[in-house]
This record gives sequence, C-alpha cells and structure tokens, in this order.
Amino acid sequence: MYTDSMRKAFHAVQPPKGFSVTIIDNDAFLTIKLDERKFIHMGHDDKIQALQYVVSLKKALEMEGAIVLVTREALK
Repeated sequence: MYTDSMRKAFHAVQPPKGFSVTIIDNDAFLTIKLDERKFIHMGHDDKIQALQYVVSLKKALEMEGAIVLVTREALK
C-alpha cells in the first residue's frame, strides 16, 4: 500500500534532469518502473546518475515499510 509517508519519501529524492520513473501500487508491494526509451538515449554518466537515483528511491521507500520491485520493459 502506497502511504502518504511513502509518497513524501518518493518526492524527497530528486531525480536527474530528464529522468523519471513510475510508481505502481500492487497492494502487497510497490513497483518502480523505469522508462527504457528515456534510459537508452542517456549518456554513460547520466545512466549512472539515473541508477543511483533508483537505488536511493528504493531505499527511501523501504525505510517507510514498502517492499519494492524495480522493473523496466524491454525494448522491442
């Protein structure tokens, strides 16, 4: 369940410029979904920053009691 404290933790972590994720509430756990189309066009250093953001976001949500899955859709 995505609570107000989890929402605050999500917004407290600043994403890199031009990068965003989607949070999906699956009742028993949360899913952080990366947009592969945005990610694929990023430079090496920007990709590292984006992944550091995702790890920080996952930790922040877990500190608020969430079970977190990180996923992305494969490009076709």
